[in-house]
Amino acid sequence: MTETAEMIDPMTGEIIDQKELAEALLEQAREQGVSLLGPGGLLAGLKKNVLETALEAEITEHLGHERHGAAESGNVRNGTRSKTVFTEVGPVDIDVPRDRAGSFEPRIVKKRQRRLDGIDEVVLSLTARGLTTGEIAAHFDEVYGATVSKDTISRITEKVSEEMAEWANRPLDRVYPVVFIDAIHVKVRDGQVRNKPFYVVLGVTVNGERDILGIWAGDGGEGAKYWLGVLTEIKNRGVEDVCIVVCDGLKGLPEAITTVWEQATVQTCVIHLIRNTFRYAPRQHWDELSRDLKPVYTAPTEAAARERFADFEAKWATKYPAIGRLWRSAWAEFAPFLDWDAEIRRVICSTNAIESLNARYRRAVRARGHFPNDAAALRNASTS
Repeated sequence: MTETAEMIDPMTGEIIDQKELAEALLEQAREQGVSLLGPGGLLAGLKKNVLETALEAEITEHLGHERHGAAESGNVRNGTRSKTVFTEVGPVDIDVPRDRAGSFEPRIVKKRQRRLDGIDEVVLSLTARGLTTGEIAAHFDEVYGATVSKDTISRITEKVSEEMAEWANRPLDRVYPVVFIDAIHVKVRDGQVRNKPFYVVLGVTVNGERDILGIWAGDGGEGAKYWLGVLTEIKNRGVEDVCIVVCDGLKGLPEAITTVWEQATVQTCVIHLIRNTFRYAPRQHWDELSRDLKPVYTAPTEAAARERFADFEAKWATKYPAIGRLWRSAWAEFAPFLDWDAEIRRVICSTNAIESLNARYRRAVRARGHFPNDAAALRNASTS
């Protein structure tokens, strides 16, 4: 959590209690019937004072003398011009100082600038929550009493597309100890509304930090062939080696991974494997199956896991032979995490790290319903 910077009273040198100051201002506003937000509100008034004070400091620095001071350069103040800027607390009317030579270029509120950066952040935040341009415009009108056109909102969100393109092509680290891959399906209007896979890759750096390596819009159903293209692109962006790739049990995916990084260990998600197990049995046996499988994936070694799986099959093979075939076919990708200690196992035994990220995308998607094209869906994901 970001700490609030301390404020010092210039007269006494003491630290100002910002909470007490805020409470005093709010009490005064209530007594005078002043609202908190909107035109003429308390926060708008404070914002106006702060901006005008900052602009006055800027022109003083530019001219080299205080107001009414001696002008060494011959350039002096030349009144002010009124301007309305839209801020995160609503529209604020400010007086921008001018100089006689016309050389003053304010930085805090630039020439022709009509909204502060905080507004862009609000728009992007609302977009990430799935609101349409019309809903965002209505939000500003209702909360701030200000009109923001749909075109303006669209221009703000379009800026993300440019930043996203730069982000999507940035160089990556040479080595990632662990990479998680998974796809999320999003409704996109492409002639008609249909589900499309979006491929998400999350890497863990050598410093233990998580890094989203990219998001790709696919076509049709999720496929190992498309994953091969995604992983090849990642390698071309500088990733020479990956130690462990954690994925679900998609057919052909292990071969795609080892085609790109020959020495990579492919670890199938144990949670996915257990879920797939339940597909072959009625709900009434799920709890018992789960209990009987736990000794397999918590075994201290692969040899011990094989022994415990033999016990599992002795009990269930006759009733559900497909479960045994499922685990045996996935064993080569299931077993690698058994070579690690408990702390590492918890990290690589499932795709939970990337699924928690995808859960954020799903929340935004549910609010939005569907997207007009792939670019809009990707832009929404990048701002979530």
